[in-house]
Amino acid sequence: MSRRALAAALAALVAGCAPAPVGGVPPAPGWDELARLVDSAVAAGAAPGAVVAISHRGRRWSHGAGRLGLDDAARPGARTPYDLASLTKVVALTPLVLDAVAAGRLDLDEPVARQLPEFTGRGKEAVTLRHLLTHSSGLPAWRPLFREAPDRETALALVFATPLDTVPGARERYSDLGLILAGVLLERLEGAPLDTLAARRLRSLGLRDTRYLPPADWRARIPPTELDPWRGRMLRGEVHDENASRLGGVSGHAGLFGSARDLLTYGEWWLARVGTGGPGGVSPWPAPPTRADSLARSFVSRQGIVPGSSRAIGWDTPSDGSSAGPLLANWSFGHTGFTGTSLWVDPSRGLVVVLLANRVHPSRENPRLGPLRRAVAARAAELADRAVR
Repeated sequence: MSRRALAAALAALVAGCAPAPVGGVPPAPGWDELARLVDSAVAAGAAPGAVVAISHRGRRWSHGAGRLGLDDAARPGARTPYDLASLTKVVALTPLVLDAVAAGRLDLDEPVARQLPEFTGRGKEAVTLRHLLTHSSGLPAWRPLFREAPDRETALALVFATPLDTVPGARERYSDLGLILAGVLLERLEGAPLDTLAARRLRSLGLRDTRYLPPADWRARIPPTELDPWRGRMLRGEVHDENASRLGGVSGHAGLFGSARDLLTYGEWWLARVGTGGPGGVSPWPAPPTRADSLARSFVSRQGIVPGSSRAIGWDTPSDGSSAGPLLANWSFGHTGFTGTSLWVDPSRGLVVVLLANRVHPSRENPRLGPLRRAVAARAAELADRAVR
């Protein structure tokens, strides 16, 4: 698609995105403010369409804005499966790690090389799963596996062989390579492919619109992502991330598709594990936890491996300028995805905030979604506090 054609397509998209009525039943007065906020951002070109969904103390509300894509005027909704991108890290991978640690099958502080003997090289003997999940392993952020390798086996060999940039624990660097390794480690440990493990676990949590490798009959419901120069086509129903594609569409770092409704369910599951508390300024965890509670809480708490790092185990926590916005409590936890997705959980408020969008359609050169993520989180916190006054 030429620059001129792309500009024309975007102009047509913005012109067609009129404000939409609120969907669902608000859990409290005022939640329609969020609908207007998202409608305005979509009309301004933040994404072709978006879904915002809130769970506050168990009461749910959602709103779909805009359209699925340039050539599909259908409005997205709470069950629309979006390409979740890096939300895969916390929705597919992290609960599997939590289960394995809780069952005693896995130790976060055991060297990765014990499970993955191919992971060799200077300093790698000190890298642990905790390092991988907190982005403090010393691995570089990325490498173009999709260009360097013809297949999954060769791509994984390159990941195993990638040298460290720094010694483990010295620096935080967000690394997809580390989460690719974590996914392979789980496959070796459990003796099954990652998509099989994730499907089993997510079904047990009641998630029905979330999976790797969505079937063909889902395609019409899935918003398209990018007109991809590598694959030479508009992507719809196949993973946007090129390295995940080279890995067969299944990886620890990307590949999952899922809906806002399912992500609310998933966030509520974590709230049940870690507990909820009082207003935004009150710690949600005043009571001594059980062992199971303690483990879940450790996963969503800053690990402090690298001074100043906001990283928990798999999860991120609020920091200056992050998608959490300025108002979510310090002990909140969440994550984002490159395609335009985000999930934040604030235990002190009993609040789950989901925003799903395809901001990379038809091109990834679209920076407008970041401010919307922060604004949605802030407004949700304000409305949750208003609802309990």
